Amino acid sequence: MKVGGLQLLLAVLLALIAGCIGAFAASEWRETSHPQTLHEFVHEELDLDAAQNARLDQLEARFAVERKELDLSLRAANARLASAMEEEHDYGPKVAAAIDDVHARMGDLQKATVRHVFAMRMLLDPAQQQRFDRQVASSLTGEPGE
Repeated sequence: MKVGGLQLLLAVLLALIAGCIGAFAASEWRETSHPQTLHEFVHEELDLDAAQNARLDQLEARFAVERKELDLSLRAANARLASAMEEEHDYGPKVAAAIDDVHARMGDLQKATVRHVFAMRMLLDPAQQQRFDRQVASSLTGEPGE
């Protein structure tokens, strides 16, 4: 069976999207009986006081806006990659540049997420920080935390 250019393009795009989603999910969730995000862990497991909850809500609102912008930027970079692939039908200079752009946008998202994680950590008391640090390490390594 012969594979056409459009089919190859779609397969590559689906693989890129799946990879992006997988990378993000791996950084946000750990394996438990149900996936628990870092935000859920902080809210449900760390017994935050009212002041901590209020500051965390502010951080989360700001990060939601930043993350939406970064997600849109990543989608636009993926669209540029699709266009370059359709134009070149080969691993040419436009495709290579578009891939670099996608990776840069993914890196921007990861850096923003890590900055947000550290901002959340600063809201915690030392005992909460220890538990938080174990949870972050567990989320990143896939090894059991708490």
